[in-house]
Amino acid sequence: MTAARKLTMAQAIAEAIGQEMERDSTVFVMGEDIAKYGGIFGATGGLLDRFGPERIMDTPISESAFIGAATGAAAEGMRPIAELMFADFFGVCMDQIYNHLAKNTYMSGGSLKLPVVLMTAIGGGYSDAAQHSQCLYGLFAHVPGLKVVVPSNAYDAKGLMIQAIRDDNPVMFFFHKGIMGLPWMAYYEGSTTEVPQDAYTIPFGQARIVREGSDVTIVSLSQMVQKAVLAAAQLEADGIRAEVIDLRTLVPLDVETVLRSVAKTGRLVIADEDYLNFGLSGEIAASIAEHLDRVALKSPVRRLGVPAVPIPYSRPLEQSVIPQVQDIAGACRSMMGVKLARAA
Repeated sequence: MTAARKLTMAQAIAEAIGQEMERDSTVFVMGEDIAKYGGIFGATGGLLDRFGPERIMDTPISESAFIGAATGAAAEGMRPIAELMFADFFGVCMDQIYNHLAKNTYMSGGSLKLPVVLMTAIGGGYSDAAQHSQCLYGLFAHVPGLKVVVPSNAYDAKGLMIQAIRDDNPVMFFFHKGIMGLPWMAYYEGSTTEVPQDAYTIPFGQARIVREGSDVTIVSLSQMVQKAVLAAAQLEADGIRAEVIDLRTLVPLDVETVLRSVAKTGRLVIADEDYLNFGLSGEIAASIAEHLDRVALKSPVRRLGVPAVPIPYSRPLEQSVIPQVQDIAGACRSMMGVKLARAA
């Protein structure tokens, strides 16, 4: 590989798309404000000048139409990337996603390939209120036929995007607006990383151990990984060694890496920005419960996520419902405190 440079997540995603468009003439991008504007979160910056309006296409604000068009284009041999500004907006085109894109390969007996990448922004923290701040990846992970990718840093974002474009199945690609590295938006700097210039892929279903530890396992993804790393640094000052796992993808889900870690630490905190009810945190907790023959828990599993309320506009209320660094660190300390109290 050629030398790496530091890129933001926005730059890494745009580079991945550009390299795949150069390699494969069937790849094109469509979406809202993705051409001249470069996407409001920068994921397609500079691509219009390189590839022109026939391959970088702004669409009307009609999500059902352009996601349906992407599905049809894929059925005819193209590899479309469709960007929707916010994950919240998928509500107006769910029929195209879960009744057509997700199911038509199965319903055709495998004769139809639908290599579509649906890319969108997720997450709160910016007072964007209830209709622009959700994550919702758990909703799509619940639907058979969709792969779900949620990167936490620029290196992973590039490799996972190239893997998504080359996959013959529909892939949902979620990027958190708070780690894209945009100059006009505060972000977690840990998401800006060294990225090789050459194209590379990261296989789906392989979680990454971001930080090794022996006392407690913190499982997270997306921006929550950056929060978990900061919490782990605080815990280290208290003598608590936290292991941080970045899931990278929900579908496929790397349960094995989580099991090995929890078998070592005996404690598990799941930190998620999606809703607690019927979501990722419950799936991970259930997976541990189903394998108690391999895991000896020293403390009950702790789940951190958004309670069953719309994301508030009020900044203090928004910060309250979305797990923060201190919440993750506090949950870990509480688990260790239970151990110390019992030992005494």
